[in-house]
Amino acid sequence: MPGPRTPSETQDSATDVVRWAVFSCVLVPVVLLWYGTSLAGAAGTALGLAAVTAVCRILLRQSERCAARLLDEERAPHRGRRHRTGSGAHRGGRHSGGNTPVG
Repeated sequence: MPGPRTPSETQDSATDVVRWAVFSCVLVPVVLLWYGTSLAGAAGTALGLAAVTAVCRILLRQSERCAARLLDEERAPHRGRRHRTGSGAHRGGRHSGGNTPVG
């Protein structure tokens, strides 16, 4: 199993996927016309494929940005105890004394 990809490798593979999808958007209607489908049917298929390709491209780019952001966060130095988030017993609220009922 290959290791994690670098952002440039991921971007290259995403670009390749988009290029093949665009190629298919052109090729499929041509093949449909070759086999006798109407021009309107081939055009509708081309528009549908183009819409799916555009949505996939948007999702791929968003995924790349998220992956790059996660890599940047992993590389950033971790902060000390004071910068932790969450709520706990040491967050300045009122506490009851141990397990005694509050009444």
